[in-house]
Amino acid sequence: MVSETQSNTSEAIKFLCSYGGIIHPRSTDGKLRYVGGITRVLSVDRSISFTELIVKLDEFCGYSVTLRCQLPNGDLDTLISIKSDEDLTNIIAVYDEAALMSKSAPSKIRAILSPPKSLNQISPNTSTVNLSSSKSSGSCSPVST
Repeated sequence: MVSETQSNTSEAIKFLCSYGGIIHPRSTDGKLRYVGGITRVLSVDRSISFTELIVKLDEFCGYSVTLRCQLPNGDLDTLISIKSDEDLTNIIAVYDEAALMSKSAPSKIRAILSPPKSLNQISPNTSTVNLSSSKSSGSCSPVST
């Protein structure tokens, strides 16, 4: 099992990213659904750091985002907040393990992107340093609402 996981390290991973919509209960059974917005696929190298991924997602959406991921075969009521390299590594491992258990190709990681709850909690100096230290060639900045 370790050798299969190690062989996956050079492959790309895909995120199924939804943003600009809302999580809303379905009227018929109350099950949560993502309604509205845009859903796109983002493919990145498995070696990407959390900071690099967030910069790509910010560019992808056009504004600063927080990243929450759905567990494989999970519902939207148990989204996992991804806030560090360790969190990112763990969610990738969970999806890899699910693929091994089902003997299928790894599925896309379901990602719900949303604006930070409060941009006031982010230090302007920290945001600038994180964005400018990124290996990404593009730049992005939060959009005022």
